[in-house]
Amino acid sequence: MAKSLGRWLLVIVTGCLFIVQPAAAAEGSGLVSVQWLEKNVDRADLLLIDASPGKMHSASHIPGAVNVDIFSYGGRELPAAEMERLMQSWGVSADKKIVIYDQGGTYFATSLYFDLQSNGVPAANLALLDGGFAKWRAAGGAVTKEATPAPKPGTFRVKAREDVRARLPEFLVASGDPANNALVEALSPELHFGAIKFFDRPGHIPNAVMAPVEDFYNADKTFKSPEEIRRMLAYLGIKPEQHVYTHCGGGIAASVPFFAAKVVLDYPNVKLYKGSQFEWLRDDRGLPFWTYDTPGQMRGMTWLSGWNNPMIRMFGVAKLSIIDVRPAASYKQSHVPFAINVPADEIKRNLPTPAKLAEILGSAGVDAKDEAVIVSDGGLNSDSALAYLMLEKLGQQKVSVLSDSVDDWGFAGFPLAKESDAADPKTPAQMMPGAPNRYPANLRAGIVIDDPQRTQGLYPKVYVASGKSLPAKVPEGKVIHVPYTELVDARGSPKAAKDIWAILAKAGVPRYAEMVSISADPGEAAASYFILKMMGYPDVKVLVM
Repeated sequence: MAKSLGRWLLVIVTGCLFIVQPAAAAEGSGLVSVQWLEKNVDRADLLLIDASPGKMHSASHIPGAVNVDIFSYGGRELPAAEMERLMQSWGVSADKKIVIYDQGGTYFATSLYFDLQSNGVPAANLALLDGGFAKWRAAGGAVTKEATPAPKPGTFRVKAREDVRARLPEFLVASGDPANNALVEALSPELHFGAIKFFDRPGHIPNAVMAPVEDFYNADKTFKSPEEIRRMLAYLGIKPEQHVYTHCGGGIAASVPFFAAKVVLDYPNVKLYKGSQFEWLRDDRGLPFWTYDTPGQMRGMTWLSGWNNPMIRMFGVAKLSIIDVRPAASYKQSHVPFAINVPADEIKRNLPTPAKLAEILGSAGVDAKDEAVIVSDGGLNSDSALAYLMLEKLGQQKVSVLSDSVDDWGFAGFPLAKESDAADPKTPAQMMPGAPNRYPANLRAGIVIDDPQRTQGLYPKVYVASGKSLPAKVPEGKVIHVPYTELVDARGSPKAAKDIWAILAKAGVPRYAEMVSISADPGEAAASYFILKMMGYPDVKVLVM
């Protein structure tokens, strides 16, 4: 009786060790350290799984590790009976504590973790070896090339969990609601911005937030601390109260941000979308795919002509304010129909007095609730960019820039108006550019700043000098010179997203920083602000010098 009681106590204590020790190693994050595994690797109730590809496992592995090459079953979602048979062949049982590892700093172990968890293995019975095989070897842990004997077949019964899986209909709806949902993409910038493509189209799912696998790991292949991961996700706009959907190309790499958010940080609503880009792009509806993060910042002539046509205007569904920032003389000569003239010089003059600029916009008929499309003599230039910046600061519902000039508009055969057209008393009120109104100056903080010492982002400041040359006086700190003219073509359209990324990366612009655009000309600084925002940098400001 005493011996039996002793055995039960031993089982209880060792079981608690599995749960408590990882907490000491990584704050309850589902991670165990190399030191913990060294002390517990021989436990009878421990199942050690090497999720590395078969050739890597054969070359060297931790003694006793069972190899589960995820590519042997493709990491796919299998029927319950087939998945149960596989899991049992790996030795998975309800009374087993499972530690999974791979080579470290990759997604094999996290992918297997998700597959086990999503098929019903309790989180309390699962953990990853932090740092993987690389950390184990660096610490002098035992390794072998000898094949591990086949484990005793397990008895685990699959109970699929839908609360951690996302299906296409749910994911599609989430893509259209970025305020309440975060679509976290685990792919590299080269894939995200379209330099490389997996499938028929380059780019990413609309509103996807790029968080590459490598961003979650330290140099020694261990996971970053919960504090660091929380800060990184907060910087990217990923909040614990949102529904978080992780995805990638085929649903495997997505397991890294899933593990980080669901297990390390314990965010309550995290799901992995196994179908990922593969299913999205195969859908018969031809679902959209982006290369820029916010392509709606630029509008083309066809789009503007369609939404600006007289019939749509007449029925009041356009919800569009067109702001022509060219000089008054150019505007009077010809302009896009229903455009309102607010010259760039007027905007620049009122840079320090945004409330006055709001009065000017309201008097001209700009509605803060509309989308405001900025029209200039050449796509994105210092004039249109400055207007974009100030309208954002004033709280305009949405702001965009026409990618073409007014001349291009005319050459393309679209109608042009003259100043007298808008003043025609026979023109119905609904057809007028816009009635004077009170434009509310709901100033957004942290867009235009005059003292960089008064702002503090989640990451250190980096100044991006946007003019042809550095300003005569630059702030103290890291300054990177990337003239905005290198990021646009001769017509004023931003270059391809993949090319902009390559230029920024080569110049040393970091992914995580409080980005402050500077130039002697505030319009040039605003142009870089525009492009950085379109590329998905979440913390961008303009310093008025």
